Amino acid sequence: MSSTNQSIQQIKTSIIGASGYTGEELCKVLSSHPYSNLTVVTSRQREGKRLDQEIAGLYGQSNLRFTNPTPTELIDQADLFFLALPHGVASDYALPLYKAGKIVIDLSADFRLKNAAVYQEFYQHPHPAPELLQESVYSMPELYREQIKTKSLLACPGCYPTSILLALFPALQNNLLETESIVINSLSGVSGAGKKADESLLFCEVNELAKAYGVPQHRHLSEIEQEISFLAKKPVKVTFIPHLIPLHRGMWSSITCKLSNPKSIEAIQALYESIFANEPFVRVVPLDQMPNMKNVVRSNRIEIGLRWDQRTERLMLFSTIDNLGKGAATQAIQSFNIRMGFPETTGL
Repeated sequence: MSSTNQSIQQIKTSIIGASGYTGEELCKVLSSHPYSNLTVVTSRQREGKRLDQEIAGLYGQSNLRFTNPTPTELIDQADLFFLALPHGVASDYALPLYKAGKIVIDLSADFRLKNAAVYQEFYQHPHPAPELLQESVYSMPELYREQIKTKSLLACPGCYPTSILLALFPALQNNLLETESIVINSLSGVSGAGKKADESLLFCEVNELAKAYGVPQHRHLSEIEQEISFLAKKPVKVTFIPHLIPLHRGMWSSITCKLSNPKSIEAIQALYESIFANEPFVRVVPLDQMPNMKNVVRSNRIEIGLRWDQRTERLMLFSTIDNLGKGAATQAIQSFNIRMGFPETTGL
């Protein structure tokens, strides 16, 4: 690509909160994305340090340094902003940037929910910018691709909801399920907890350990139930049990539910294959196979598998993603590509 084409086609991008696991993943992908001119990376902890000396795999590829500007100071420094910040903090940046006409892709939970009261129930504090909740789109490309094309506040889904909603989507869309019967068990690698000094996340604490946590009301349950209810066109409550497993990255979800009408597993398999046939990052594995986490780690892919339990007459759905990839950073970049009109798989 010539320098002239680069100046026309590249978008000045910024990553706010670039030193966490998700922020680092965004840095790696956007640094080599052909349509991204990464101009600003921020971090309070790493202010002044070189990006390529702080993030593994980028050595010699960037001369950027981490900065710590205010939200107002950022406005003129880029055209599109990825927010890899904790919930509550992201709104401090999203509000002024969005009002200044910038495109904001938020990876926190701040704009995923449409109901401020539900946000307060699950996050234990009032929503910091409720006036923007109806301005955002829940930025899951396979469900909301057309809305992503026109919105300027993109709320990227959580990792658990991504693995769950894509596995349920075809069945819910076609009214196949008794929605009150849905039970979800999900397992996540430790990076899903974020990069922080927490004794419970030390290697010696999590190695050779598996445990349920955040039950019965994990924060992601709010967006899971919201989106399932949208798809089912009625209020739905589900049982969701997340687990921590001793992996760096990776996620597995197992879902069981009853069918509302008899349908063969072969017909359901065919339906899933048809709905996802043109989705570049979704693979429905054959009935004689199971999804394989090794196929999706460090990628934007999801694998989905189906089984029928004749004994209990329950449909079993399985999915696996990379919690830092399809569950966070690369899904955000997939949305970036859609929003800016680039080929959807660019850089991924």
